[in-house]
Order: sequence, then structure tokens, then C-alpha cells
Amino acid sequence: MPYDTLLSPVTIGNLAMPNRVVMAPLTRNRASQPGDVPSEMNAHYYAQRASAGLIVTEATQISRQGQGYFATPGIYSDAQEAGWKAVVGAVHARHGRIATQLWHVGRVSHRLLQEGGAPPVAPSAIRARDTQVFVKHDDGSFAMTDADDPRALETRELPGIVLQFLDAAHRAMRAGFDMIEVHAANGYLLHQFMATGTNHRTDDYGGDIGNRVRLVVDVLEAVAGVMGANRVGIRISPNFTGFDLRDDEGEASSLHLARESRRIGVAYLHVAEGDWAGGAPLSDGYRRALREAYHGAIIVCGEYTAEEANARVERGDADAVAFGRAYIANPDLVERFRADAPLNEADEATFYGGGEKGYTDYPTLDEAKRE
Repeated sequence: MPYDTLLSPVTIGNLAMPNRVVMAPLTRNRASQPGDVPSEMNAHYYAQRASAGLIVTEATQISRQGQGYFATPGIYSDAQEAGWKAVVGAVHARHGRIATQLWHVGRVSHRLLQEGGAPPVAPSAIRARDTQVFVKHDDGSFAMTDADDPRALETRELPGIVLQFLDAAHRAMRAGFDMIEVHAANGYLLHQFMATGTNHRTDDYGGDIGNRVRLVVDVLEAVAGVMGANRVGIRISPNFTGFDLRDDEGEASSLHLARESRRIGVAYLHVAEGDWAGGAPLSDGYRRALREAYHGAIIVCGEYTAEEANARVERGDADAVAFGRAYIANPDLVERFRADAPLNEADEATFYGGGEKGYTDYPTLDEAKRE
């Protein structure tokens, strides 16, 4: 077998995984309307990919306030919870394991997506320049449009943000998810609090690194209190530069968060490597520092090939590797790696929005052979 290490079992937290291939969270804008509810089509999509060591769902907003794109699923209503329960059931029926990624976009949003046309919220009232979000206009048309001007969250509102994550964690537990991943990466709300360029606060949630990371730690502790820390992970992206995010202390703040995650007992860190989004690649020195700061499992994600992923795990830099685009087009990615078979090419025109085409119709190896 060409990728023995990547395809070997591993235990992350209390979850035994048959391999170290993780399906990365992938926004697909296919939640059913009205209500942004996961549907039978979504359940079929995830069940097709159940041979992954772990599936991490698409980013899932914890409230209407946390939404930044039309037709992304939520986990704050009874209908959404029921939809996710069906998704989890479909994955478990195929002996898979699945985590939900809890998401609040912060300033990466628009009034058209907010309750009552309210402005998006952020650590500070700083607009995300050169950033577009997907909206539905009042006339029923769809369009990419510039992110709106946000308002700064007041200090008294921040416990309410934590409660949104807490409620979502309760719903995820009732839906049967194996794990929860907190989204603190890629320029969204929790990352905005961590970053020097988006957090200009002067209260206990701004200023030094400890203050800027405080809200993320509060969220982690709350979610761990619901699911158990050994069933919680967190996604970080220390060198991310998309969505007009600037951070002079990105690596330092992520290492501080890693130490806090170790204290809490979080099961894994999911590191989105910056080079795919225009940021600097992670240095070997940073990877060593991360291992020293945090003793749980490390999952990396960054457009790896199977060969590169296998080597990364063999070197001890990671315990598992997440794959994104490869999983869009290859529901049987693990089987293809095991057979060292060629991969289907993904159709970028169908990445966001639509129906079954480009979503559930990519053939497996067995289906391709029968054709």
C-alpha cells in the first residue's frame, strides 16, 4: 500500500478513526429553503463520503446573525437540528464519523442576510474591504455583493455570542454528532477577535494577545462543557490573509490559543495552512512550536496530495490530513488512495449552489468501472 501511514488507524480524543484522511469543511450553499435546513440531498452527499476517517461538515452558522452567505445551513432552529440528525444518521448507517463545524461569520456578511436588515457585527467597526458575500435580493435575484459595514459588538453582548455557540453545541449533541469543531479561522468572527487588524477594542477583549483570544477560549470552554473536551476540536489559520484580514501576531496568538486548548483538553487542532489563501506557508519552526504548545492531535489542511500528506504524518508534523477539493469530486477518496488510483477532476462551476449536479453525481471507482 503506497500510503500506509496516512491510511493507518488513529484515535483523536475518544474517537477511533480507521484512517487519517479527514474531509475538510466545504461550503456548498445547498441548504434547503426556507430556513437553511439540511435536506435529504445533503444527507446523501455526506453519506457517500463516510469512509473518511472523519467528516467535518460545511461551516454551519450558530444564529441568523452568524450567517454570511445565502443557503448555508444553520444549527439554531428545530428544523435545522432535525435536518442534521438525518445527515448524521445517514453517515452512521455507513459506519462513518462526523463532526459539525460551528460558525459565526462576524463582519463577513450583509444586511440582506441579517434579521430585520441589521448590520453585521464585528469586534470593531472595520469593514472587510475587497470581500464579497452571496445574497438573495428582495426581488428574488441572487448576487455576489460587497460585505456591509459592521457595527462593533458591545462588551455586554459577548456572553450572548458564547450562548449562541452553547445552544448550537446542545443541538449538535442531540443530533448525534461525534465531535464539534469550533471555527476560529479564515477571517470569521472568532478569528477577527484574535487579529490585530480587526480588533481595536479597549475592553477586556482587546489589546494584548490574552485579551484578544479571550472570546475564543470562552467559546471553547462552553462547548467543551456540553460535548466533553475530548469531543471538541478547533480550526485555526495563523497566516490567513483573506477577507481583508491582517494580523501582526498571527502565529503568536495561535500558539497562545494552542496552550489554552491544551489546558481545556481539546481533542484536536485543525490548522488551515495559509499558502492556499495568499498567506505565508507555515515554517518548520512554527510546526515544532505548535507541537510543544499543544499535546493533542493536529490535523493539517492545505491542498496536500496523498504522497505529501503521508510524508507529513510520517514526519510527525500532523496526526491526520484534511482534504477539501479532492473530496468534492471523489466521494471514495480513501479507496482511491488505497488503490493509488487517479482522482476525478472537480467542476468549479458547481461548487456553490445548485442541486445534485457537481454534488452527489461524481462516480466512485466501482461505478466508473461498471460504465
